[in-house]
Amino acid sequence: SIASADMDLNQLEAFLTAQTKKQGGITSDQAAVIAKFWKNHRIKIHESLINQSRWDNVLKNMNWRVDLKSQSRYIDQINTPVAIVEMELGKHGQ
Repeated sequence: SIASADMDLNQLEAFLTAQTKKQGGITSDQAAVIAKFWKNHRIKIHESLINQSRWDNVLKNMNWRVDLKSQSRYIDQINTPVAIVEMELGKHGQ
């Protein structure tokens, strides 16, 4: 919960206080250890979560256009817009 919410120190303190007051929750000593760990490793944990959620491929380039039909067998298909999208994917960091 702490990592997914990327809690700041005030949010962390409120969360841990609530956890110590819950029946079957954590002790004050455990809360202190968790708080110290989070303060020391928050940036590393956040970056790790971002890297785990990132796809391998990234968008390198994108081209698009909208075409309109000017001729058709059926009159209701004339001037019907059609979007054409071209996306170039590449590996992250390359």
